[in-house]
Amino acid sequence: MDMESLNIISVNIWQILISLCNLLIIFLIVKRFLFKPVRRVLSERQEKIQADYDAAKEANEQAQASKEEWERTLSGAQARADEIIKTATTNATRRSEALLALSKEKAEHIVRRAEEDAAREHKKAQSQIKHEIADVSVLLTQKMLDREINADDHRELIDSFIETMGDDDDAEN
Repeated sequence: MDMESLNIISVNIWQILISLCNLLIIFLIVKRFLFKPVRRVLSERQEKIQADYDAAKEANEQAQASKEEWERTLSGAQARADEIIKTATTNATRRSEALLALSKEKAEHIVRRAEEDAAREHKKAQSQIKHEIADVSVLLTQKMLDREINADDHRELIDSFIETMGDDDDAEN
């Protein structure tokens, strides 16, 4: 019994070597047909992830550049809008001043025409008054001749009549 128990426990070197060779062959087969493809797939996946990461980084940089360009454009647009508003305000002010000057000129022209018309009417009224005085003088002369008034009385009556008419004109103005 002793020996038999030793045989069970004994180590067979050939069998260990064959087992190691089998293990080595399996390892090489697995490495060749399994690890290399898996590593290749993992490497491809890693490259794809890195490419996606690089693309995302580039897209982010482009977005940042676009944002900065947009902000510059917006700033330029704001400045342009301010300039347009300033120009429009200046133009409106100039136009307003021009219209006021034109209105003032027209008003002065109207006042001058009114003064001229008033002066013409005044002269016309004076002319009419002179004609009326002359007519009245003629009538007065006829009446006086009818009554036979002398020349001094006639002049005195005409002068007093003209003075009263001149006083009436001054009172009206």
